[in-house]
Amino acid sequence: MSSVSLTMRDSSTMLRRNLLHARRYPSLTLNLLLTPVMLLLLFVYIFGDAMSAGIGGGDRSDYIAYIVPGILLMTIGSTTIGTAVSVSTDMTEGIIARFRTMAIHRQSVLIGHVAGSVLQCVMSVVLVGAVGVAIGFRSTDATAMEWLAAFGLLALFALALTWIAVGMGLVSPNAEAASNNAMPLIFLPLISSAFVPVDAMPGWFRPIAEYQPFTPAIETLRGLLLGTEIGHNGWLAVGWCLGLTVLGYRWSKAQFDRDAK
Repeated sequence: MSSVSLTMRDSSTMLRRNLLHARRYPSLTLNLLLTPVMLLLLFVYIFGDAMSAGIGGGDRSDYIAYIVPGILLMTIGSTTIGTAVSVSTDMTEGIIARFRTMAIHRQSVLIGHVAGSVLQCVMSVVLVGAVGVAIGFRSTDATAMEWLAAFGLLALFALALTWIAVGMGLVSPNAEAASNNAMPLIFLPLISSAFVPVDAMPGWFRPIAEYQPFTPAIETLRGLLLGTEIGHNGWLAVGWCLGLTVLGYRWSKAQFDRDAK
C-alpha cells in the first residue's frame, strides 16, 4: 500500500473517531452553536427595528438580510473553538502517546481533526442558516453559481479557521486554556461589518474592522447572496483564507512534530 493510501486510510479512521466523539458528547458543539443563534435572535427581535433604521433599511426584514451572512461566518468561528478544545484534550490526556506506539501516519491525527471540524462547521452553518430562513431571510436573486460560490467560501473559511484552531489547541496546556485562546475566533466578528457597516463606525476604529479576515468574507457573502457590490472583497477573502490555511497548517505541523519528539 502506498504512502498516500496509508495516509488517507489512517486519516479517515481519525475522522470517524472525531465524529463519534462529537455524536456521543454533543454538549460542547451545542453550546458553541447557541451563541450565534442567540445573537441572531437578539439583534433581529430586540434591536432589529433600530438597527434597520441605522443602516438605511425600511424594516426589520432588511436587517435580517444584512445580519445573516455575518452570523454564518460567526458560526464557523464559534464551532472551531470546539476543535481547539478537542485537540488540546487529545494532547494532554495521553491518547497521542498511545497513537505514537501504533503503525499510523503521524499527521493523520491532525487531518482527522481538521476534516471533522470542517464537516461540523458546514452542518452548523446549515442549521443556523435554517434559523435565518425561518425568521425571514431570503436570497431570491442569487443564481446557482452564486450559491455554489457562497458555499465554497464558507467551506474555505472553515478550513482556514480550523487549522488556526488546531494550532491554538496544540500550544494550550489544557482544554480550558484552549477555549480561552480560541476566543478571538468568535470575538473578531463582533468588531467586523457583521452587525453594522464599517462606515458607521468611528474613524479611528474603521481600519481595525475593515482589514481583518471576517469583514471581506462577510461582504463577499452578502454580494453573492444579496447582490450587493463585492468589489475587491472577494480577492481579499480568498487571500485571507489561503494565508490562514497555510499559516495554521505550518504552525500546527511544527508544534505537533515538536511535541512528538
